[in-house]
Amino acid sequence: MDFTLTPLIALFAGGLLVALLAMGSIVLRDQKIGSAALAAALCAGFAAYSAGTIFADGLLPVFENHSTNMWGVQVWWDLLFAVTLALFLIAPRARKVGMNLPLWALFVAITASIGLLAMAARLFWLERAAEQEATA
Repeated sequence: MDFTLTPLIALFAGGLLVALLAMGSIVLRDQKIGSAALAAALCAGFAAYSAGTIFADGLLPVFENHSTNMWGVQVWWDLLFAVTLALFLIAPRARKVGMNLPLWALFVAITASIGLLAMAARLFWLERAAEQEATA
């Protein structure tokens, strides 16, 4: 296997590095409410990257990437498990602040991480507003 540093290898490695840093931050910081601005920025950035990918390659490679071999299906299932688990974990908080959970779940089902990031941004914003209202 050739590990020449290509733009795609750099994107792969950069994504791993950012994810590991984010995981470390989550574990080490005792933060009750996340950053709505950060979640919204990540949502916008990933949506833009995804739109560029769809423009460049179309939608068919999504199906091809996840149905061509066992690893493709494994990665697809991993995405489905991760998105479902994330929705399961934030749904009680979303209900508590009055978010329209069926509509958000549909958005997440259609867009995966883009929808989750948007949902998290809205959730964090509502939680922060409720916290400020309670202390006012």
